[in-house]
Amino acid sequence: MISRTTRRIALGAIAAAATIAALPAFAAEKVNLGVSIPAATHSFMGGINYWANQAKKDLEKQHKDLKITIKTAANAPEQANQLQDFSTVTKINALVVFPFESAALTKPVAQVKAKGAYVTVVDRGLTDTSAQDAYVAGDNTAFGRIPAEYIAKTLGGKGNVVALRGIATTLDNERMDAFNAVLKNHPDIKLLDAKYANWNRDDAFKVTQDYLTRFKSIDAVWAADDDMAVGVLKAIEQAKRTDIKVVFGGAGAKGMVKTIMDGKDKRLAADVSYSPKFIYDAIKLTAEARLKGEKLPATTIIPSVLITKDNAKSFYFPDSPF
Repeated sequence: MISRTTRRIALGAIAAAATIAALPAFAAEKVNLGVSIPAATHSFMGGINYWANQAKKDLEKQHKDLKITIKTAANAPEQANQLQDFSTVTKINALVVFPFESAALTKPVAQVKAKGAYVTVVDRGLTDTSAQDAYVAGDNTAFGRIPAEYIAKTLGGKGNVVALRGIATTLDNERMDAFNAVLKNHPDIKLLDAKYANWNRDDAFKVTQDYLTRFKSIDAVWAADDDMAVGVLKAIEQAKRTDIKVVFGGAGAKGMVKTIMDGKDKRLAADVSYSPKFIYDAIKLTAEARLKGEKLPATTIIPSVLITKDNAKSFYFPDSPF
């Protein structure tokens, strides 16, 4: 029979062990951080590349025990190969990854994590969250909800709408689901079609051409990206269509924000914020946490808000590449 004193000692030892296990494991080595991002194929990604390199410059200067290696990929297979190189050649112990696509990159990211690297996924989520330690993104639900609410209000709850989607990713699904959820409350607004245009001006131009050919009456276009909005406007102008009352982009590109500030185009009166600077924030948060041997919260969401002429100055950064 175990005495009460023996039991108290045993329980105390267990509690002490649990307390030690719960304490953060302070970094015993330098942080070798890999950053994997898509190439600057359009202006938003230009902003992502700019802010990633700015983070490397600032953080390596501030922290002598930090090394950051940035790789950019033109497509999902290239990014998958680069992730493998990060593990086998660069031998990273931490990763910040902006996946080119969600499904295609989930297994490659999981393999990096399985080899011991701490993984922060940015923006385009993976299809299996067990492949990551942390997730940092803008508010994709608000990114889809805010345009739908604005369009519904501007059209007075009635009209025909077309939408352009980005790339098949979890964030695009979140945006589209949020957009559709608002429209369900406005039965007199009809979503005629929603097609992928890959966050690309040329692809958006082609998709909009198709819409303008098939649909004789369109009241609003949700471009879902400021780059795609440029392609949308080009197609509208080429077709000489005057029925479209609203073109709503997204992300707060400086050209779009300036247009809103100037008030020169009534179709472009609002936008929704989604700054590429979140890649800087994700790299900084990850690097500084790992230097302390700490972990990030499972999810960090950066708010998205409606941009109008009233607040546009707060979102206008003329020196930014985006």
